[in-house]
Amino acid sequence: MRLPVTPYGSARAAFRRRLPVHPGAVLLAGVAALRAGAGVLQLAAAESTAATLSIQVPEALVVGLPETGDGAVAGRPGDPLDGLVADADVVAVGPGLTDIDATGELLRGVLDVAPKQTALVVGALSHAPDLLVDSGRPVVLTPNLTEATHLLGRDPGDDLDAEAAELARRYDAVVSLYGHIAAPDGRCWREESGDAGLGTSGSGHVRAGLLAGLLSRGAEPAQAACWAAFAHAVSGQRLAPRFGRIGFLARRLLDEIPHTLATV
Repeated sequence: MRLPVTPYGSARAAFRRRLPVHPGAVLLAGVAALRAGAGVLQLAAAESTAATLSIQVPEALVVGLPETGDGAVAGRPGDPLDGLVADADVVAVGPGLTDIDATGELLRGVLDVAPKQTALVVGALSHAPDLLVDSGRPVVLTPNLTEATHLLGRDPGDDLDAEAAELARRYDAVVSLYGHIAAPDGRCWREESGDAGLGTSGSGHVRAGLLAGLLSRGAEPAQAACWAAFAHAVSGQRLAPRFGRIGFLARRLLDEIPHTLATV
C-alpha cells in the first residue's frame, strides 16, 4: 500500500491570499495515516520544509516541491509529484493549502496523473468546486465550516446532516463534515461521541490522515469516513481523563489511534 501524497498548508487559512507556511499540518496528517495502518507513506511539501519533515517523520519518503516566493507549494509542480501520485493507492490533497491561486492548479495536476481507481481525500475543493463532478473517482471531501460555506455558496445551517447530504449530491463524493457523513446515493451517518476537545488546532489534519490510512487498507469511501470519524472521536475521549475535555493537543490523538482501532 502506498500512501499518501500530502501537500501541506492550513485548512482554516485556505481562503486568504498569503499566509506563513505550516508544515505541522502535513506531519499530523501523515503520521495519522501511518497510525491507521498505511503501509508506505510519501509526503510532498515545499522544498524549504522538506528536510525538517524528513527528520520529524523518518518513516516517510519526503519530497520537496517547487514553491512560491511566500513558501507555498507551487500550482503545478510536475515531477517529482507526478510520479508519486501516479503510483499511490490514496492521495490526500491538503489538509489545506496556503496560496489560493495555486490550489486549483495543484488539484488539477493531481487529477491529471492519478489513476481513476486512486482514492482521493480532498480538503481544498472549494478552490475548484466543480472539478470532481462526474469524475467517477472514489473521493471523500473533508471541508471545515469555512470551506463548506464556499462549496454551498452560503453559510451552512444548523442541520449539518442536511448540509453534508447536499454537498455529497452536488459534488458526487462522500462528505465528512465533522461527524456528519453523507454519500451521493443519499445514505447518511452521524458520529455523536465527539467532544469539544476535537476542535483543537490541527485535529482536522489528524482526521484527514486517519481517513487516508483507512482507505489504504481497502475500505470503501463511506466506510472509511465513518470509521475515521469514530476513531477520531474515541481517541479524543481516551485523552479526556488525563488532559480534560479541552486540554489535549492534536498530536496526542496520534498515539491513541492504533489502540482505538484495535479495540473495536
